[in-house]
Amino acid sequence: MGAIKDIGRRIELIPMDSQFHEITIGLYRLEGERPSFLVHTYSQIEGVESRLAFLRKAMIELAGLVEEDGLLSFPCCHEHHAAVRRAFLEAAKISDEQVVSRPLTTLDKKSGLTMRVSGLGNGLYEVTTEGEGKSPERRIKVVANGLAKLGEMHLVDGRDDQVEYPCKQVHDALTGLLLVRAPNVRALVREEEMVASRGMLAAPSQQ
Repeated sequence: MGAIKDIGRRIELIPMDSQFHEITIGLYRLEGERPSFLVHTYSQIEGVESRLAFLRKAMIELAGLVEEDGLLSFPCCHEHHAAVRRAFLEAAKISDEQVVSRPLTTLDKKSGLTMRVSGLGNGLYEVTTEGEGKSPERRIKVVANGLAKLGEMHLVDGRDDQVEYPCKQVHDALTGLLLVRAPNVRALVREEEMVASRGMLAAPSQQ
């Protein structure tokens, strides 16, 4: 990858990468014809370029991003600010194992229900449940709200079970990724706020 002088504005941070020598890695947004994102670290430790390449590959697989000249973007040309940050954080939790996209189903541990999300076209998704469990209607609403928060999706007026991407494009891989965390967003946010408060991106002389 060629040198990039302007690395853009940092939008997310991994203070200590638990999968690679606890280095600090940031996700940066660059301006252009369409929003693009750079995974960057100041660390020069041996193997760091391979780690960054792995993170980009994982984000592509997990969230449906595309890569060009080391920069990531969504095919729909929208930013999806919260969602790309989520993809970055989830990718960083993975070691060098094979990365696979998430299915559009997840087990909701609180209710015992399987939560399923179905694409209805034009960026519209519907949440349903499968199996026996507690409070299916309430859990559907919780998951729909979780998806809306994690992906900055719109809740459909008059519906507790439908959400829509503002770009009105299909994002199955991204939705599957968000669905895993959607049933328990509050706990996730608290956990990551604590982690983020412990670190800040260090300059080259500090790593």
